[in-house]
Amino acid sequence: MGFIDFLRKWTLPSAMIVGVIVYLLFAYVKPLEPIGYSLGPLITDILPALIFIMFYLTFCNMKIAELRPRGWHLWVQIIQVVLSAILVGIIILIDEEKTKIILEGVFICIICPTATAAPVITRKLGGNMASLTMFTIFTNLVAAITIPIFFPLVEKEADITFSIAFLMIFKRLILVLIVPLVLAQLTRRYLKNFSNKINERKNLAFYIWALNLSIVMGMTAHNIITANVIGWEMLLLIVLPLGVTLLLFSIGKWVGTYYQESITSGQALGQKNTILAIWLTINFLSPTAAIAPCAYVIWQNIVNSWQIWYKDKYGKLKW
Repeated sequence: MGFIDFLRKWTLPSAMIVGVIVYLLFAYVKPLEPIGYSLGPLITDILPALIFIMFYLTFCNMKIAELRPRGWHLWVQIIQVVLSAILVGIIILIDEEKTKIILEGVFICIICPTATAAPVITRKLGGNMASLTMFTIFTNLVAAITIPIFFPLVEKEADITFSIAFLMIFKRLILVLIVPLVLAQLTRRYLKNFSNKINERKNLAFYIWALNLSIVMGMTAHNIITANVIGWEMLLLIVLPLGVTLLLFSIGKWVGTYYQESITSGQALGQKNTILAIWLTINFLSPTAAIAPCAYVIWQNIVNSWQIWYKDKYGKLKW
């Protein structure tokens, strides 16, 4: 297998490893440190642009008429809210600070809405991209309501209001999802030849996501390495998100089997907007708890890598 073929087969794992290595080089190799300090913020700032382009390319292959509610949308969202509420109840009853921080990390992994990149992976896995796009819009709107309700219960000093949370999430939703969707549909209608050329390059959006993932992994490595926590607390904040990842993907797939959309439903509940989760945790909960969504980045992309490998090898996922 040639190097290019290896990268094509193992795109996501390669992107994760490259992201970590590049971060370590610029963070710990003395001659490169000044460059890292200068380029770091710039690279982080291009994430929204990459997501925008990725979605525009993806949506050029989707008809707007395909965007409609499905039966599993409501059930998956109810499960997510109920699991979040149960954790909130447990956190309220706990006084021990370290245990509370660990549970906060698990909580944010669950309540966080579906990743905006999820439709790209879903398409790669053979799922219903339009169905997941509709759910992504729905779950982000629900998150804008539930987050300002739950956060003050989890952390009494959390200074987050309904208007702040709603506008923050709604702004992200508009810029990285709705606008590229509208532009893509206009392209399909008025620039058909250009749209057809985009659709011929079906994996382009996926490779842009891989670049995005490398940047996110660099940020993840930074947050974990610089976290002021060690021992069992660190171990639990890294390992427990693995259990949450497997649980959410499994529940999502189980619900989806009743609607013949197990792949799509699994991605909807399992693939999280971890960038948003990390930002919310650092700013409104405990910065230490942000290690959990950082770890979730790793686990969910390992799951996605395995699913892509399995589909490429056997033609389709079991469920």
